[in-house]
Amino acid sequence: MKTEKQKMLSGELYRASDSELVADKKRSREAARRFNQSLPETEEWKTALRDMLPNAHDSLYVEPPFYCDYGLHVTIGENVFMNFNCTILDVAPVTIGNRVMMANNVQLLTATHPLDVQRRVYDLVEYGLPITIGDNVWLGGSVIVLPGVTVGKNSIVGAGSVVTKNVPDNVIVAGNPARIVRELTAEEVAERQG
Repeated sequence: MKTEKQKMLSGELYRASDSELVADKKRSREAARRFNQSLPETEEWKTALRDMLPNAHDSLYVEPPFYCDYGLHVTIGENVFMNFNCTILDVAPVTIGNRVMMANNVQLLTATHPLDVQRRVYDLVEYGLPITIGDNVWLGGSVIVLPGVTVGKNSIVGAGSVVTKNVPDNVIVAGNPARIVRELTAEEVAERQG
């Protein structure tokens, strides 16, 4: 029989009140507390960041405050920058590619709930769907990426956008819900790939 954590990570309905998941959250919250009270580039900041996001490349730079559910289910590539007040709800895997820029208040939200009232309110179950952010992506301020979404490489998501469906490679999207504004030119793609 699957544990609640195994169910959670495979996208099945699970109970967040499970003792193993509560312990993982407490570990994450303690690391976040230390991180958010530290000054960037100090040893305390670096240690807390590694404790909070153990599957991130050493080149990751995050401005405090930062929030996540577990941190254990987030994989982050090289040279990623997250500005103030970013949030990652990682009840499902979150994969962030190389050279990704996330402006302030960006939210990557894998968690969701059943539409059925009985399951949602009385059974107290939830589930998650993975999020993938491709290489060289720029997420503008206050962007929200919803469960199950992939943002393709080199793409740009305009400030304030709510991304409800997959974004292809090499485009600019904006709005609520986010829609393609235009494709990037070959020169713009080359610039993003630096």
